[in-house]
Amino acid sequence: MPTHYDQDAYAWALEQAALLRAGKLDQIDIEHVAEEIESMGKSERRALISQLARLLMHLLKWDHQPERRSRSWRLSIEDAQAKVERLLEDNPSLKAAIPELMAKAYEDARRAAAIETDMEPSNFPGECLYSFEEAMTFAPEEC
Repeated sequence: MPTHYDQDAYAWALEQAALLRAGKLDQIDIEHVAEEIESMGKSERRALISQLARLLMHLLKWDHQPERRSRSWRLSIEDAQAKVERLLEDNPSLKAAIPELMAKAYEDARRAAAIETDMEPSNFPGECLYSFEEAMTFAPEEC
């Protein structure tokens, strides 16, 4: 008896993969397989926005609280840059969406930076002042 998508997604996914490999296309849960494939793409997009937001938040903090700069911030900046690069290597089609994704990420970064610095959001620019290239090549000095 096949596993239903809503009962055990993991078992369902394994079953669907086995059916595909066996060429039993008439037994595949096509609608849910299509949903899962779309969801994977959205997940990669969300992961990229998340890493861009983390990068931009630390750049904002770096610029607005120079007295609090730390190795931890430096590590977060360099780690986010590396993860963004990896996500784009794995999903090169997302490069075309960088301007839109940077804008979305900046909204999150501005809000997070305000909370982490205990500053008002208005203390940070309303629009992202960092280009993608600047954010990705920023190299924090030693702390």
